[in-house]
Amino acid sequence: MATYRQLTEQLAKVQAQVEAAREKELANTIAQIKEQIAEYGITAEELGFSSKRTASRKTSSLPPKYRDPKTGATWTGRGRAPAWLGKRREKFLIEQ
Repeated sequence: MATYRQLTEQLAKVQAQVEAAREKELANTIAQIKEQIAEYGITAEELGFSSKRTASRKTSSLPPKYRDPKTGATWTGRGRAPAWLGKRREKFLIEQ
């Protein structure tokens, strides 16, 4: 029966072989994909990728909670707070 040390050494060797095989197959697969993309003229949009990240995101349908009285800019309360909001948010709260 193999010892723990022998088994861990075998595991390390097998993991190295797995990684080497993956890298080799990955390189071949990428080359095939690039070849087919060039042959068929496939675009990123056709593959479901968009060059504009905001185009693929849904716009927020939440009503704004805060309004800047000087510029009229609004903020829903989600995401990074705008600079005009400052520390006293209650001053900019929209009455509902």
